Amino acid sequence: MRLVVIGSLATIALAIAMPALAQKTVGEHVDDGWITTEVKSKLLVAKDVPSTDINIETYRGVVLLSGFVVKQSQIDTAVKVAKEVKGVKEVRNALSLHPSTTVGTKIDDTALVAKVKSALIDTKDVEAGQINVEARGGIVQLGGFVQSAGMRDRAMAVARGVSGVKSVVDAMFVKPKG
Repeated sequence: MRLVVIGSLATIALAIAMPALAQKTVGEHVDDGWITTEVKSKLLVAKDVPSTDINIETYRGVVLLSGFVVKQSQIDTAVKVAKEVKGVKEVRNALSLHPSTTVGTKIDDTALVAKVKSALIDTKDVEAGQINVEARGGIVQLGGFVQSAGMRDRAMAVARGVSGVKSVVDAMFVKPKG
C-alpha cells in the first residue's frame, strides 16, 4: 500500500511540475524526478513529520521544501532528510510555521487556495502551473521555481489582491540560468 501511495504522489508531482521540466535535459528530468520521489518517500517514514503538508520540488538538484508545519523540529527533520538524499546539491527551506487549524478554517483555506489559483491562472504574465498555493488561517504561501523575479512579484501582487487573503508568504525561487 505504501508503495502505491508513493508512486501516486510521484506521478502527481511530475504532472504538476511539467512546465518547469520543459527547460531541462532528459537526464535532469530523470535525476530531479528521482530526487523528488526519494525525498518524499523518506519523509513518509520520518518520525513526527507531516509529509503530506510538505511540498517537494527539485530543479537541477536543488530541492525546495514549502508548505506549513506546526513545529520547528518538523522543519529541521525535513531539511535534514532532504539533504541526505543522493544527488541533492542544495536544499531551499521555505517551510512556514503555523498552528493547527479547525475543520471550518481548513474548508475556508481550501476555498481561498482555489480563488488564488484561479486568479493566478487568469493572469497573463504568470505561469500558474509553476506555483504551489497553500493556505493556513487565511495566510497564503506561494512556492515553486519560477522563470523570473518579475513573475514572482506579479504572482505575489495577484495573491495579495484576492479577497480573504490576510497575508502572502513568498516561498518562490527564480530558476538559475544556464
